[in-house]
Amino acid sequence: MSTKQMEHKVADLSLAPAGREKIQWAESRMPVLMALREKYGQTRPFAGFRIAGCLHVTKETAVLVETLVAAGAEVAWSGCNPLSTQDDVAAALAAGGVPIFAWHGMNTAEFYWAIDECLGRRPNLTLDDGADLIFSAHARHKELAKTSIIAGTEETTTGVHRLRAMAEDGKLLYPVVAVNDAETKWDFDNVYGTGQSSIDGILRATSILLAGKNFVVAGYGHCGRGVAMRAAGMGANVIVTEVKPTAALKAILDGHRVMTMDEAAALGDVFITATGMKDVIVARHFAAMKDGAVICNTGHYDCEIKIDDLTALAGAGRAIRPNNEQYTLPDGRRVFLLAKGRLVNLAAAEGHPSEVMDMSFANQFHALLWMSREGKDLAPAVYDITEEQDQEIAALKLETMGRRIDTLTPDQVAYARDYAAGT
Repeated sequence: MSTKQMEHKVADLSLAPAGREKIQWAESRMPVLMALREKYGQTRPFAGFRIAGCLHVTKETAVLVETLVAAGAEVAWSGCNPLSTQDDVAAALAAGGVPIFAWHGMNTAEFYWAIDECLGRRPNLTLDDGADLIFSAHARHKELAKTSIIAGTEETTTGVHRLRAMAEDGKLLYPVVAVNDAETKWDFDNVYGTGQSSIDGILRATSILLAGKNFVVAGYGHCGRGVAMRAAGMGANVIVTEVKPTAALKAILDGHRVMTMDEAAALGDVFITATGMKDVIVARHFAAMKDGAVICNTGHYDCEIKIDDLTALAGAGRAIRPNNEQYTLPDGRRVFLLAKGRLVNLAAAEGHPSEVMDMSFANQFHALLWMSREGKDLAPAVYDITEEQDQEIAALKLETMGRRIDTLTPDQVAYARDYAAGT
């Protein structure tokens, strides 16, 4: 544990006014979370609870943090990716009194130091994106995980996979809610958020025309499907690579070509990985690529593109524009790596639009509220968000959009339950 608690550590506190303006913009686009702030700001159900968060420091995350604070929580925060922190937003949170330890460009030692600073405040609840904070609590602060921490939540697919593996191995020490697996999260945040923001990151880093390009998407889960949808909408010819037969079939029936990465490597103009698996693009793929090929990743970790193989073939990269490095192969062909192989939508752009994060972070708020009440009585396992919560959040979102839907009549409800009804 840290022996001396710092108030915060950010890149530049003078950036706070610009960060506050960004946060205010996000607030105007997140009506569900703001409604929760108004409601629970009066009852303050998190009073007496300490929450440690490890999640991308964006304007949307700031709205969540300040909603938790308004509801009574003592919150400490770190970023969950070395390149995703928006320094002005971090400064705004620090200026507002939040103990935040995050800045753009952290190295590995700094990244885990920041997590330890948050854990040093002996949280009762954890909120994670990728499970690095939860794993740190288990690996380096086991007594804290056994005693002080009641429960936690997990935001993303990669983290849920890690936690389910920990639970199956009997190593998980406290209950965690898989917020990622809520329908109002992965069918919206992962599909529409990742799709739009990944394309945004690619365009900011390259300014290329996507129309007519061969656009290779590795992985056709929720994130990959969202990216493929948006790339196709901009006129790209989408090629999908997969290891799961059903996912590959979905891609084909959605109108995309499906092939192996070995086949796609020579055809692609743009490559993006969205698999959660390491070594998706490796030496033999780099060696087959066209001159000018653009490579990036939108999975949580930077291991999907084997950058060591690229540097072994081409030597060190040369920065050609922000978040864009040129690697020159021995025969003169150039390959362009974006955002150092990290999340292109957060490192080269601003992350998901506020409108989709509204639902994801409303889920986070409700999940933490549930765990603050029930976590101490639950076994250490990974729990799903209830169907009732999912539908409540979706209904609130529709209401804020001014949209109405039908409801079943009592007779229809009875029919749905009548198993004897037939032809």
